[in-house]
Amino acid sequence: MTPADIAAAATELEGAPAETVLRWAAQRFPGRIGFATAFGPEGCVIVDAVAREGLAIDIFTLDTGLLFPETIELWETLERRYGLTIRAVRPAQSVAEQAAQYGRALWERLPDRCCELRKVEPLRRELSRFHAWISSIRRDQTRERAAARTLERDAKFGLVKVSPLARWTSEAIRERIGERGIPVNALHSRGYPSIGCEPCTTRVAAGENPRAGRWRTFEKTECGLHARIPLGEAAVTPKET
Repeated sequence: MTPADIAAAATELEGAPAETVLRWAAQRFPGRIGFATAFGPEGCVIVDAVAREGLAIDIFTLDTGLLFPETIELWETLERRYGLTIRAVRPAQSVAEQAAQYGRALWERLPDRCCELRKVEPLRRELSRFHAWISSIRRDQTRERAAARTLERDAKFGLVKVSPLARWTSEAIRERIGERGIPVNALHSRGYPSIGCEPCTTRVAAGENPRAGRWRTFEKTECGLHARIPLGEAAVTPKET
């Protein structure tokens, strides 16, 4: 898609139901679209929608080797509930191999580097297979995500990024989960509204930002997967589709 095509489609899809956006994406990029889920509430809503619509969308997750046991349990529950497979995409190195090269607990010293190795690089490698990818981000989650569009060029990974829940609120997510009985992570009811790798996620106190428990001791709110790159700095051209 050209930048003009992406802009026109983004305008057309803005405000459309998530299912409509997902159907459009599956039809526009047949066999070349994937959904990367981290098993947050939003991701579970999208898994539910993809399964109900019977869409040919490849679903995968970045298995960093540092996931909470509750996250792995949810992974298995979703596969059983919807009769689908959520593929594991893993880093080039195991946690032990990374420790041997960089020292133990890299996340405690250089969390950005750890995220690069265990999340960003595996995702970049995986997305090279696709022309488009689906994310579950919302505009009201963080300052960095506030400018997210339902459809946009992803300069970081060089393809089209589809965010069907971009304009949704946390209340809308809760309502959908309640209406459909969508499985979610058991940790949410224990003070973990936003869940990443176990070593880098802590409980959130009442009144705190939902993502306050991520990398709490660092000036860091994103792992790097959804970092926005100014167009002038983009080094990758989107694939022709």
